[in-house]
Amino acid sequence: MKNELAGDIGLAAGKSQYDAQCKRILANKIILAWILKYTVKEFKKMSIRQNKQCIGNDIMISRVRVDPGKTNIHEEPEKIIGESGEDKVPGEGEVYFDIRFSVYLPRKREKVKMIVNVEAQKDFHPGYAVPSRGVFYGARMISAQKGIEFTGSNYDGIRKVYSIWICMNAPDYIGNAVSRYSIKKEDILPGIQDEPSEYDKLTVVQICLNPRSQKGNRLTGMLNILLSSEMKAEQKIRELEENFHIPMTVKMGKELNQMCNLSDYVEEIGIKKGMEKGMERGRLLQQIEVIQKKFRKGKPLGQIAEEMEETVQVVEEIYRTVQENPSSSCETILEKLTDDRREKALQRP
Repeated sequence: MKNELAGDIGLAAGKSQYDAQCKRILANKIILAWILKYTVKEFKKMSIRQNKQCIGNDIMISRVRVDPGKTNIHEEPEKIIGESGEDKVPGEGEVYFDIRFSVYLPRKREKVKMIVNVEAQKDFHPGYAVPSRGVFYGARMISAQKGIEFTGSNYDGIRKVYSIWICMNAPDYIGNAVSRYSIKKEDILPGIQDEPSEYDKLTVVQICLNPRSQKGNRLTGMLNILLSSEMKAEQKIRELEENFHIPMTVKMGKELNQMCNLSDYVEEIGIKKGMEKGMERGRLLQQIEVIQKKFRKGKPLGQIAEEMEETVQVVEEIYRTVQENPSSSCETILEKLTDDRREKALQRP
């Protein structure tokens, strides 16, 4: 029988393969065309078929580095001042864009090129705000254009960039949701003409997915099916074809089948850890419920700890969170506690 370390190694390998397969699925042009249709305003009025025709053949999966000085390493190295690793994200080593590609918007005179990045995020609370990281990725895609898309001081040649983040496992209070963050002009003293093409260069999109949620649109519905870890490949293929008219090539069918098999493997290896986490979650929810009831009766911290036969230190963290959020549910209190603990852990030296 494999020991716990061997199980963890096996789980990590399975997750790595699953992540890679997930990116390959998302990188299919028909899927990218769907994402463009519902998130990129320039493609909103075009059909899925038209959007697909606008996608370039330079789709790259985990091949382009985000780190300064390394984004264009496959073309022409960028100049950089300082240590090569000083802008790495802590704990992540070399950072790569999940998916990066070019799109060409049809215009009467000439096609307009834009650069799009799509990221798949399984942990909804990764320890940072997703829009913040999206801005960083977008800024990197802009700065990496110098010497490639424009030269010298010809900053008008900057191509617009989109960084699109697909966030799975969104909490119920968010559900299925899509938000767009972009640069806007604000007149402090009116007089300057508004020319969006001069500043509308970077947009971040966050797509939140929750298959339990009743709200959503066609895009979230399609992605929830495509990325489901519970649905079998045959069912995914049938629903994507029948409900979303996505033609299934032999290649894409095989990719979906492999991704589903890998998700089964990851689930099987991690089931023990999931049960342990579930038991811990249930215990905390029970504690929160008891403390909430006693707090609403006006009982002080010390008395609650004594009645629960726990130390003040054990009860205090929950008590303070309940005190700050008196009308919140047990689930909400638990989420706040989890977020606070994660934030404190990140702040430790």
